[in-house]
Amino acid sequence: MTVTQSGPVTDQGDAAGGLRGNGRGCVEAEWRPRPAGRDHYTISEVSGITGLSAHTLRWYERIGLMPHVDRTHTGQRRFTPRDLDWLNLVGKLRLTGMPVADMVRYAELVRAGESTFTERERLLTAHREDVRRRIAELQGTLTVLDCKIDIYADARRASERF
Repeated sequence: MTVTQSGPVTDQGDAAGGLRGNGRGCVEAEWRPRPAGRDHYTISEVSGITGLSAHTLRWYERIGLMPHVDRTHTGQRRFTPRDLDWLNLVGKLRLTGMPVADMVRYAELVRAGESTFTERERLLTAHREDVRRRIAELQGTLTVLDCKIDIYADARRASERF
């Protein structure tokens, strides 16, 4: 079986858009365990590993978020461990609420190579500030919820004494 590449990969560093192995633990374990010793995965296997639908994976490829997926001679997608690492990062960015347009821009910068490190840093730094603001808002909301729960728990305990 011959595998051909559907588009050039010009990324310098790891598939997750940074420098892998820098001791920072930037790329965490994937969603679900991968079969050991494999160097290619079908779209259905990737769907099972990531929890993303095949439709979503094809959409990611179509919009430029996953443009470098290898293909077999029959056109079947063959994802690599590097693709899974990338999808893991994309999943983390989605969890933080990063807009798809920003994720696509980040993917473009990664493919453009090391000359874009500064722009990638700016994009991620701005997004980190948005995440921190939302976390602070959620902490304030959590404090209100805790207060309300305490009020109801105190009222329930008081009514149980009588």
